[in-house]
Amino acid sequence: MAAELHRTAQGLTLALTGEWGAREFGALEGELAALTPSRGERLRIDARGVTRLELSGAWALQRFVERARAAGAEVEFEGGTPGPLQVLGETRHALQDPPPPAPAAPPAPTGPAPRRMLVAVGRRTFLAGEHYREGLAFLGRTVLVGMRALARPRRLRPVSIARHLHDTGVTALPIVALIAFLISVIIAYMSARQLQGLGADIYVVDLVTIGVLRELGVLLTSIIVAGRSGSAFAAELGSMKLNEEVDALIATGVDPFEVLVVPRVLGLTVALPLLTVVADLIGLSGGAILCRFLLDMPFSQYLGRVNEAISPSTFWVGVVKAPVFALLIASAGCFRGLQVRESARELGRLVTVAVVQAIFFVILADALFAVLFMEMNV
Repeated sequence: MAAELHRTAQGLTLALTGEWGAREFGALEGELAALTPSRGERLRIDARGVTRLELSGAWALQRFVERARAAGAEVEFEGGTPGPLQVLGETRHALQDPPPPAPAAPPAPTGPAPRRMLVAVGRRTFLAGEHYREGLAFLGRTVLVGMRALARPRRLRPVSIARHLHDTGVTALPIVALIAFLISVIIAYMSARQLQGLGADIYVVDLVTIGVLRELGVLLTSIIVAGRSGSAFAAELGSMKLNEEVDALIATGVDPFEVLVVPRVLGLTVALPLLTVVADLIGLSGGAILCRFLLDMPFSQYLGRVNEAISPSTFWVGVVKAPVFALLIASAGCFRGLQVRESARELGRLVTVAVVQAIFFVILADALFAVLFMEMNV
């Protein structure tokens, strides 16, 4: 049975299981028709056991809920109302009720200039707090859906993860390698010009090695990926929102976080550490080439000094940051993409916001990592 009614101390509990789609619509209607709670009873519906809830199954469940409430029963859902049922209710309300009037613009602050400034600052602070609260809720839901998918590997969608791994990792290799090479050459050149006058040419290797492995390799790679992949995530999901493809997924019983967000986050989380390793190798190679031709330093001497300059934790300090940066970049892009409403102008604005916020969060997280590693004496 797809619907089983149990009586508990809190009232009646209706446990829903199995698939609720178009093929099962007739059987579901028959089962639900035989279940009618009495007036004044409290009915809790647990839909967490449903493996697939399509719009037709949601319609049958909605009709049962309306019958139960018409009979005087109190109906509520455990764990929140399912997505397709929410879409169904919003659609019916939109068809039956006139559209709500547009919200009036907040009145302009009046009074002395200090008071107006204080009101404006308070309003912007409140809106910023709301945005960050929504962002934390988005990040929390992404983590929960990802953990649920890891517990059931069949829901991980490996093909989608592999595609995003290719788009964010393999295709980004040329630009990441080029930037890492040029930055390491610039650092080595500037260091050599300053240290040559002191007779400390050998320490150019230390500056290049520690700077690239600890900071610049992962930081520059993350900024490139934020501008490249973060904007792509926001643009893709924003276009889907404008075309109502996300609403179509919800109506067919598919969780958009499981299909759209988690594969992008996992793909980038795997790709960014690999890109960081490539950037580290190319950066050290660039420093070696400049030291060879500017300081006449043999490659063997350069490699020996690199081995002396780094500690066991130097390489891992940079690599450990990469998954955190990837999570921040992917979350910013997906979060802003799913916020797109109404127009292409809003799409362009939120893509820009996604890139700016991703870069800001990466630099902020890097600063926090620096303080943490300093306190840990790493």
